[in-house]
Amino acid sequence: QVQLAESGGGLVQTGGSLRLSCAASGRGFNAYYAMAWFRQAPGKEREFVAAISFNAVGIAYADSVKGRFTISRDLFTKTAFLEMDDLKPEDAAVYYCKADYNPRPKVDATFEGYYWGQGTQVTVSS
Repeated sequence: QVQLAESGGGLVQTGGSLRLSCAASGRGFNAYYAMAWFRQAPGKEREFVAAISFNAVGIAYADSVKGRFTISRDLFTKTAFLEMDDLKPEDAAVYYCKADYNPRPKVDATFEGYYWGQGTQVTVSS
């Protein structure tokens, strides 16, 4: 089993920053899990935001967040991060963490996997 717990969401003004965290736990989680962030705004489908390979060599971003968001991970603490800068109202959504067993050093927007976190709300005021 793999459990994912997001934190760090909140209310921020346009142009502000937030840092999301996703802590992985469970006996099923090992060093070969890639991790990713998705988001879902009200009335919209869940969409890919960013992903990072198991060894942090491969990284991918959605075009809408390139240059503003940075994904990273701490392999020792099994935690993934999403640093979000220059936030815009259209970034407001529930942000979800996802994990996928993937021993390849490459990730992209077709990130699969079975495990999801419960989500953390990001609100951006204009």
